[in-house]
Amino acid sequence: MVDTPTPATALPWRPSSGGISVALRVTPRGGRDDIDGIETLSDGRSVVKVRVRAIADGGEANRAVTALLAKALGVPKARVRLVSGATSRLKQVAIDGDPTALGDALRGLTQGKQGKN
Repeated sequence: MVDTPTPATALPWRPSSGGISVALRVTPRGGRDDIDGIETLSDGRSVVKVRVRAIADGGEANRAVTALLAKALGVPKARVRLVSGATSRLKQVAIDGDPTALGDALRGLTQGKQGKN
């Protein structure tokens, strides 16, 4: 089943002070580094699906996720930081910058790549 965010299921990012906060579901050892779209979890929350080649050991996958997001959004790696979920597949990251521009960039990266439940 393909899910599309609706008003009831908000986008997985929101403006925060100085940037945006993004909810992620990360797949380590995913075969490639890529953003796979938006997925709605069983509890109704929306997340951006991200996969990375790195393994979930010693923070390697977390570093790969922040590097992937920085490159995809065109911001320095120092502007992307993990807020929560260091040892979980579900993570929250903060990205410093213009919230409108970052939101538009994420929308472009995830549009047409809607994930499955």
